[in-house]
Order: sequence, then structure tokens, then C-alpha cells
Amino acid sequence: MKSEIIPEQKTTIQVIERMVALLDALAKYPDPVSLKELSKVSGLHPSTAHRILNDMVLTRFVDRIEPGTYRLGMRLLELGNVVKSRLSVREAALDFMRSLHKKTQQTINLSVRQGDEIVYIDRAFSERSGMQVVRAIGGRGPLHLTSTGKLFLSVDEPKAIRAYATRTGLAGHNKNSITDLGKLERELSLVRARGYARDNEELELGVRCMAAGIRDDSGKLVAGLSISAPADRLQEEWLEDLVTTANQISATLGYMPAAD
Repeated sequence: MKSEIIPEQKTTIQVIERMVALLDALAKYPDPVSLKELSKVSGLHPSTAHRILNDMVLTRFVDRIEPGTYRLGMRLLELGNVVKSRLSVREAALDFMRSLHKKTQQTINLSVRQGDEIVYIDRAFSERSGMQVVRAIGGRGPLHLTSTGKLFLSVDEPKAIRAYATRTGLAGHNKNSITDLGKLERELSLVRARGYARDNEELELGVRCMAAGIRDDSGKLVAGLSISAPADRLQEEWLEDLVTTANQISATLGYMPAAD
């Protein structure tokens, strides 16, 4: 039996299809395009094209240069850069993560920032790691309770850190969680000085992590590489391997540290 699309769903799909048709039409032109031309190329009635373009201008997917002319908006570039950085980081990191896992026999995580959380986008691990609590790919964690999250907070301006604390309330997960702004600021100062970050059972009891940053060709912090291990099994000698691996991934992305 064929599933029927109810009118509301059909209308929504039509709107999306028309948006895509207009975006595809805009992509054909290097310069701003008139409504008349976009209507012709997309096959949409001018009034329909005008209404949808207005909505896309409001969301910055399209820029209105002057009355009646349009071009692709900066929002698309922003989203494209996010996708590009995540895809390229995962591709660049995979072999290095496997090598680090092989050496440590512990879980190796690749994470990126999304708003007030980190998102785990890749992992190298084995069932023999002995760690029962692991966060799946796509899982999230608060910035102030995770080693990679602290890396991202450490590059924020003081005002942004205070705003983060206000938004989140610095909620804790257990007795080890950092829930005080002053303590968090001191922790972030250590992260900046050391060049790496730690999570000492602040997110999950019995699990410790350490993380090093991955930067792209512009020097921007785009991801964190971390080792997660049972609290009594994390070894300090892994830290050098972790930092070296993160630096190798950064170099693959084109990052060149400034000469001293």
C-alpha cells in the first residue's frame, strides 16, 4: 500500500524544493541576479520566487543587493565551512587516531564544538579497553566538564566565558565537577599555559581524559583529540604521544605554528 503524503507535508516539501531550485539558480551566476531571471531559470512564478527569496534573505541564505537583485548569502559560506572543517578533520585524523589507540589501547576521541557543548564525531576504541562508560559518536558533553570542551573555552574571551557560565549555570554531574566560575577560570589558565586539558572524573566517575587541540590552516582551533581511560589506568606518558598526534593532524590540515 502506498503511503499518502498529507497536504501539509506536501506543501512543506514543495517549499523546500522551490528553495533548492532558487539556490541552484543563484549558484549559476557570479554576480547578483534579477528576480525576473531567477524566476525564468527556476521555473517559478515571480510572486512565488519573490516570497521565498524574502524568507531566505531573513535567514541570510540569500543577500538582497538592491531592490530586485539577489545573490547567495554568507550563511551558506558559514555552514559550508563548518561541514568542510568537520569532514576534513575526520579524514585527516583517522589514521593517526588508530595509531594512537594501537599504542595506548585506550579510547581515542575526536570532538568538535557546537554551541555550549562538544560533539564526538569519531572514535578509535576496542572492546578490551576495560572502560564501560563511553560516549557514542554523536554524543555530547558540556564544555566545562570535558577536556576538549576546556580547550575550546580556553580560547574564548573572558566575557564569553562568563556568558557561558551564566547560560549554563555550570551544572555539575558529580562531586568532582567544576561548578564555580572562579575555579573554571583558574583551570582554563592552566590549559592555556600547558597547551592541553584534563577531565579528572568531572563528567563520569571512574573515567579520566586528557585532550590536545587540532588547528586548521588559519590557526583556528577546530577540534580536540582526547584519550579516555579508567581513572586508575591513565598514564602520564601518553600525554606526549597525544600532543604529538594532535600536532600531526594539525599539520595535515595545513597548520604551521608561528616560529619562536
